[in-house]
Amino acid sequence: MAEGFESNWRGDPERLSGCVVTRYGNARPCSRIEVIEAAHPVPDEAGCAAATRIAQLVEGLSADDLVVVLLSGGASALLAAPVDAVPLTDKQSVTAQLLRSGAPIEAINCVRKHLSSLKGGRLALRAWPASVVTLAISDVVGDLPSVIGSGPTVPDPTTRQQASHWLDSFGIEVPRSVRDWLASPLSETPKADDPRFACARYQLIASPSDALNAAAARAVAAGVQPVLLGDGIEGEAREAARTLGAIALACRRGCGPAKPPCVLISGGETTVTLGSGGCGRGGRNSEFALALAEYFNGAAGVFALAADTDGIDGSESNAGAFIDPDTLMRASERGWHAKAALAAHDAWGYFDAIGDLLTTGPTLTNVNDFRAILIC
Repeated sequence: MAEGFESNWRGDPERLSGCVVTRYGNARPCSRIEVIEAAHPVPDEAGCAAATRIAQLVEGLSADDLVVVLLSGGASALLAAPVDAVPLTDKQSVTAQLLRSGAPIEAINCVRKHLSSLKGGRLALRAWPASVVTLAISDVVGDLPSVIGSGPTVPDPTTRQQASHWLDSFGIEVPRSVRDWLASPLSETPKADDPRFACARYQLIASPSDALNAAAARAVAAGVQPVLLGDGIEGEAREAARTLGAIALACRRGCGPAKPPCVLISGGETTVTLGSGGCGRGGRNSEFALALAEYFNGAAGVFALAADTDGIDGSESNAGAFIDPDTLMRASERGWHAKAALAAHDAWGYFDAIGDLLTTGPTLTNVNDFRAILIC
């Protein structure tokens, strides 16, 4: 986004400056905008340094200044500076536990906002009285500005009491610093009645539905009927796989929403709850694909892929995985069994063994998950 903005800048180059933070390995060359790489999804010191640098850049501005915020998925982890009362190690602990708990993104981001010095609207308030224009790419269900990147430039409708509730609901071991901070009124995020938001504008420039519609157009061009199931599918990855798998098999029998050849296209953001059964490798899309393969049990004429559109499934190097009617057989020949791999949450190992990981490398954009189930 920074590279694109800089290359399209038509004003005086000397009047353009800035700083962006992105995931390690995702940096692009910019001449006027400083680029910092940091950790995702659990924040690190580099993310804190980047957030501090961005905060410095927007301090002391006037009403004649313009701040353009380029916002996309990942910003919740990357713009990482916690409030002074909460050490980074405590925020890392809470974040890691939430990510393992199966909590939905709105719960995770609610907590993040109330522990942050910039998220939940606080970046816009720091920039006031300058004008703030946010150009956002959505990676969340519903495209809510307060959820995308934890909403650093918009009012936050969530409360500190809700943040505490989410922590309790998912059994998070909450450090004393976090508990004490959330008990303080100072932890509350700015709300819509704050007059400083009058200087802030927000524009969504890309969304998950754009990706699904583009895929549907490609399907039509290939002579395959697309069935758009929406970009709001949430819940446990393996449960979502069974639900979408049932629709696919209904289509195969000729009693579903379309007849073969057709493709079911969907997006959203599923979750994976890690229990006591083991913890292998693999993100939510690889787990979805593995659960789908188990559900299909070698059904003929059904193929699928599931991937994260940023090219990174969770914290792995693959975007997701493919499946076909021979997936279970090929894996079994190599000593891998779907049920056991699911119990161990080791979808990465399963698909790596048969060469069916989908590896794109970083795509440098993020419009949430993408799934396609082809019925021939």
